Amino acid sequence: MREDRVEQKRREMLVFVLPNLFTTINLFFGFFSMVYATKGEWELSALAILLAAFADGLDGRVARMTNTQSAFGEQYDSMSDLVSFGAAPSLLMYLWALKPFGRLGWLAAFFFLTCAALRLTRFNVLKQTGEKRYFQGCPSPVAAGVIAAAVLFYGDFVSTPQYRDVFMIIVMFVTAGSMISNIKYRSFKDLNFTSQKGFGFLLVLIAALLVVSSSPERWLFPIACAYVFSGPIFALIRYFRKGRA
Repeated sequence: MREDRVEQKRREMLVFVLPNLFTTINLFFGFFSMVYATKGEWELSALAILLAAFADGLDGRVARMTNTQSAFGEQYDSMSDLVSFGAAPSLLMYLWALKPFGRLGWLAAFFFLTCAALRLTRFNVLKQTGEKRYFQGCPSPVAAGVIAAAVLFYGDFVSTPQYRDVFMIIVMFVTAGSMISNIKYRSFKDLNFTSQKGFGFLLVLIAALLVVSSSPERWLFPIACAYVFSGPIFALIRYFRKGRA
């Protein structure tokens, strides 16, 4: 009986500590990003958002692997995501590129934050009934990753701030809108890597990782944008296929 109580306490500790540790790391990097954005350390701020997305990808997987999912963890994860993938990229983009637009600039940043909050709320509501193969709307970590990758990309390719700022305000509205859209985005959760199709995707993923690792600041932004636009493109393909059927 005593051993059962000890085991139960260990499990309760496991439920609280393991997944929430990665969620806390996610939250830390989101806060870190905002602090360094206010200091004008743009690349560090952007890198922190990408690290937050990496930590966010781990917490859910750890919870599923250890069978330690909890309602508390889900709510804590959403609150952390709103900081890391809503507030942090909004502040970074406003201070980095949108401030010269005045009211329009901070409204664009606030619109992104609002869409991230709506996206996370909708995800929690539809979690039990939604398709595992698809996300409804672009995931907030990807949208935030677009913003962070744009900052890293800017250093190598964009030399005129005026053109950069106009382009970034468009990027903000497009990525924000993609989060609250009804467009389906592949989640890739259903892929079986032992199958021929899954193995082919794994090879493509490895090749993409090798390309990105060779020069992250050059490749992250185009790849993230490709994923954002993949939703509307495949939605159009499905629409025309239905029309021909």
